[in-house]
Amino acid sequence: MKFRELLTDRNTLILAGKSATNNEELIAQVNPNEFVFHTDEAGSPFVNIKGKPRWGDIKQATIFCAAYSKDWKKNMGDVWVHKFRRKDIYKESRMKTGTFGVKKFKRIKVKKEEIEEFLKEQGK
Repeated sequence: MKFRELLTDRNTLILAGKSATNNEELIAQVNPNEFVFHTDEAGSPFVNIKGKPRWGDIKQATIFCAAYSKDWKKNMGDVWVHKFRRKDIYKESRMKTGTFGVKKFKRIKVKKEEIEEFLKEQGK
């Protein structure tokens, strides 16, 4: 398995990077209008919903992103996640591997209880 995978309740595929290099590979395969997620804080997988999201998919993607972030592991509290489209991502030559800039995004708060429930369902 190249990326972490999650199949939502509505059978939508969500992918997450496992490392800085893997995040680069993940971003490379995202279509321009697909959604991508990353936490407010550094040390998060980039997460991609494949295709057009259905009801509830965005919430599941934000929880998936938060649950595998350093912010969650360090603070074990609420985590802020950014939602944006691939077309809003840019990469400059001086940026290190796994780092990208984003032109515009929406912030979504993922509550501690949502992350704990997700991890419990995943058996972690």
